[in-house]
Amino acid sequence: MINVGVLGATGAVGQRFVQLLSDHPWFNLQTLTASERSAGKSYCDAVNWRLDEPFPESAGEIIVKDTTVDCVKDLDLVFSALPADLAGGLETAIADAGVGVFSNASSHRMDVDVPLVVPEVNPDHLGLIDVQRDRGRDGFIVTNPNCSTIVMVMALNPIRNRSFSDVRVATMQAISGAGFQGVSAMEIYDNVVPYIGSEEKKMETEPLKIMGRLDGSVIQNAGFSVSASCHRVPVIDGHTLAIWADVKEEPDLIKDDFRNYRAPFSGLPTQPTKSIHFFDKEQDRPQPRLDRRRGDGMTVSVGRVREGLRFIAMGHNTIRGAAGASVMNAELAVSKKVL
Repeated sequence: MINVGVLGATGAVGQRFVQLLSDHPWFNLQTLTASERSAGKSYCDAVNWRLDEPFPESAGEIIVKDTTVDCVKDLDLVFSALPADLAGGLETAIADAGVGVFSNASSHRMDVDVPLVVPEVNPDHLGLIDVQRDRGRDGFIVTNPNCSTIVMVMALNPIRNRSFSDVRVATMQAISGAGFQGVSAMEIYDNVVPYIGSEEKKMETEPLKIMGRLDGSVIQNAGFSVSASCHRVPVIDGHTLAIWADVKEEPDLIKDDFRNYRAPFSGLPTQPTKSIHFFDKEQDRPQPRLDRRRGDGMTVSVGRVREGLRFIAMGHNTIRGAAGASVMNAELAVSKKVL
């Protein structure tokens, strides 16, 4: 078994990490960290469990530690659910101390030697781990993208061999993406908020790195541009995206791409049977409430493919779009024997 820990284990994404790792066949969840006010308590006493999954009793008696390098330096891997303002320096120090860091935070996503990975889309980008090691780092950092970015690049992946240079996207993002305290009821009830801080910039830059080409030790960005407009809507879980791309082929050909798509590998514990679920006939799907838990929350659903090219994509933002993405990145790294 591979000994792992979760940084920031009491928050929304941290709880999702704990849920996914508590009975993982490859990873032994050994260490949980949080803020100073939670340190020293058992996890069951420190956390206000809010997920729609039973509390994992196997994690309940783990004593929560303050988030420091010393408390995780004996682990093989850590999963980071830290806020970006704390993650940058801590993740760097932990990786320098010889531990693999799989981060959901945005701090290192655009670092030139840090892979920004969605396993089905760019598994070869894990080669940047060797670049980090060649520069003297004993551990490494691997990041997963923003939650909406993941849904978008997953949905674009089946058609990436088609010619397109301009992608436009409008997001309808669930409130869980802002964390437990992120959006007040008075702000979101009976409302749509047409702004999410820094979200549009992430969606316009991260896909170019993810869908780019690893050329030796550097990523050559993909040759298309993205224009994004991001909105918070009164949905609990599940981000919905309306996507436009300047693909010239007929919709029937694009539908075949989605129908025939298969992931480039299989056998990872968190990997869904189908990475993409395509709604061929239903005009009113995907919908968050009906479709977010497909593939245990790891499947991205696509529908309403029309000329233009226009289509809808939807995925679970805290599973596929956050903790699940990071866990699957770690599984991919283990399968490629990079540890």
